[in-house]
Amino acid sequence: MKYNIRGQQIEVTDALRDYVEKKISRLDRYFEAPLTSDVNVTLSVIRNKQSVEVTIPLTGVMLRAEEQHDDMYAAIDLVVDKLERQIRKHKTKLNRKFRQDGGIRALFREEPVAPQAVEEEDDELEVVRTKRHALKPMDVEEAILQMNMIGHSFFVFANSDTKEVNVVYKRNDGKYGLIEQA
Repeated sequence: MKYNIRGQQIEVTDALRDYVEKKISRLDRYFEAPLTSDVNVTLSVIRNKQSVEVTIPLTGVMLRAEEQHDDMYAAIDLVVDKLERQIRKHKTKLNRKFRQDGGIRALFREEPVAPQAVEEEDDELEVVRTKRHALKPMDVEEAILQMNMIGHSFFVFANSDTKEVNVVYKRNDGKYGLIEQA
């Protein structure tokens, strides 16, 4: 793996860099072949909180996790734990879908090489509620206002400018994001 570690409003010391590389290299045990993709790590300080964001693009899968904590090293531990859960969840999902297909072994190991036993999570993907509503055409600003009025963290709407379905969402930093169709 090639590590791209950068800091925002924080100096990335050699100790931090070594700790990040050591912790993220633990993920290698989940893969058949060594990863050749770039690992993008952003360390930052937001409102006195230490934040870590990791993105690992893989073939057909994008692993991404973000965590905040008072301590940068604890945030790094938490983000690696979250990435491990994502890998196990994705592996379980693929195993269910392609149980007879041998192609699954190309990316993930059958059992991770672990110094300690890893507890499998219950990954039942069950829809417990379905909602339907008409998509009223509106602009992005109105969609954000609607989202805030109903107290949700996201809102699906028909964009009056592009005539396509979009999603606005509230980010962890308090700002807003927009998801558009590709």
